[in-house]
Amino acid sequence: MQSRYTAILTALTAAALFGATTPIAKALLGPMPPFMVAGLFYLGSGVGLGALLLGRKFWRAATQGMQAREIAWLLGATAFGGIAGPALLMLGLTSTPAATSSLLLNLEGVLTAAIAWIVFRENVDLPVFLGMAAIVAGGIVLAWEPGATHASRGALMIALACLCWAIDNNLTRRISNADAMVIACAKGLVAGATNLGIGLAMGAHLAAPHIVIAAMVTGFGGYGVSLVLFVIALRHLGTARTGAYFSVAPVFGVALSLAMWPQAPGAPFWIAAALMTLGVWLHVRERHEHEHTHERLEHTHRHVHDAHHRHAHDFPYAGDEPHTHAHEHLPITHSHAHFPDIHHRHSHKRG
Repeated sequence: MQSRYTAILTALTAAALFGATTPIAKALLGPMPPFMVAGLFYLGSGVGLGALLLGRKFWRAATQGMQAREIAWLLGATAFGGIAGPALLMLGLTSTPAATSSLLLNLEGVLTAAIAWIVFRENVDLPVFLGMAAIVAGGIVLAWEPGATHASRGALMIALACLCWAIDNNLTRRISNADAMVIACAKGLVAGATNLGIGLAMGAHLAAPHIVIAAMVTGFGGYGVSLVLFVIALRHLGTARTGAYFSVAPVFGVALSLAMWPQAPGAPFWIAAALMTLGVWLHVRERHEHEHTHERLEHTHRHVHDAHHRHAHDFPYAGDEPHTHAHEHLPITHSHAHFPDIHHRHSHKRG
């Protein structure tokens, strides 16, 4: 099992890569319409990861650990997170400052945790709930325009994009045992082609080659590699916790956007930043430990022989770790600090 700190670092790295794409997307929106930027980002992700997978026996990797019934989860995640989410974000960026947009993206972590808790019954402790409340409050501060009686249209579009990604995150959690690179590549190719098709159908045209390449390279890192790391973190931290760590992504986006467009942020920006920082801190300090029972489970994933993998092998085994094969977990009851990872998706008694 991957260590807690390695899993957290994986989630934070995914957040950093994704957060940096927001101000870059804002810059690219000048020469290209929103659907084209979203399409090129995801197409760059899919093409780049596809090239890497060619050296890893693509079809073998694609089927390893992926059951036929899980294809529906992948298609749903692609529709919400690969097609609708990026398009809504790009539309929102056309009328929302980059720094504000970056911080507003914290709502993805909140909505991810809410869906995981309410719909999929993943345990969320009090510190995580309080952190969610703080991040929501920060999002409201950012979305409200001075002198207006309603939130800006751009901010609402970004909030809807966050909701789409939250649904995507929870659906992807259902298939997080499968090859992370294959999941990200498939989403990138389908979502990229779809968004590009929509953009072209609406009369848009591709920008200069160097702009197209820049967009695809940005998508490869910010959407492709970031998603691969996010899926790996999902395995080890669960949906709500991974979403919480991922919510620091706007910090990197803000830093880059202020470097690209130097300006003095107003009071709402700093109030929202303080509330969101408090929310992230509450998420990070949460610790979950109790006696729990593991039911019998059979699945396939990359692992080492830790406390949860004391199994025999029905094939010649040279002792190399980590390795991947189908294995069975026998029932066991014990107590230790844990997250709702792929081995700890048990129910909790609600008081």
